[in-house]
Amino acid sequence: MARFFSGLRRLYLTIYNWTVFVGWFQVFYLAVKTLKESGHEHVYDAVEKPLILAQSAAILEIFHGLVGLVRSPITATMPQIGSRLYVTWGILLSFPEARSHFLVSSLVISWSITEIIRYSFFGTKEAFGSAPSWLLWLRYSTFLFLYPSGIASEAGLIYTALPYIKESGKYSLRMPNKWNFAFDYYYAAFLVLGIYVPGSPHMYNYMLGQRKRALAKSKKD
Repeated sequence: MARFFSGLRRLYLTIYNWTVFVGWFQVFYLAVKTLKESGHEHVYDAVEKPLILAQSAAILEIFHGLVGLVRSPITATMPQIGSRLYVTWGILLSFPEARSHFLVSSLVISWSITEIIRYSFFGTKEAFGSAPSWLLWLRYSTFLFLYPSGIASEAGLIYTALPYIKESGKYSLRMPNKWNFAFDYYYAAFLVLGIYVPGSPHMYNYMLGQRKRALAKSKKD
């Protein structure tokens, strides 16, 4: 019975990883194609559907950690997924004025390359029990420049959207109301930007530690 559930887990994670890989590959292909043919102003429109689907699928990774399907700590997974979902849903989908900014291109290219490598690594590992050393190196090395470019693009797009958030009043709740509660999405966006200041170096150092451990282990093996 244990072997059956282990096989089922492996099959599910293999399908999950390769399915999301296809989604991110589509994002990358459409982004690069649109950049060459139409310019950065049209990148978001080209990648919107696969981007939303691929990024939203990451919510399942929190579930995977909670039920023990993977060993990734929730404390490391949630902040990264949360920030990306916030930019995807709370900024780009919610405020069309920010979609034509050139940072959208650097954002989706940074995200898609990172995720193409990550999901292909884990998909290969689940399907065959291990991944080639070159793919492992890519998995734990490309973040050295893709993480900074992705984080800078995320923060830049939030900052770019601030005037539109303030002007629209979207998602804000004003007093008086029946709940006797006020919420200002504009100041919430400022708070999110503030979290990036200590959060980004912390996550980067965490990933550096992961890289050191993973590459050291591969040399021993």
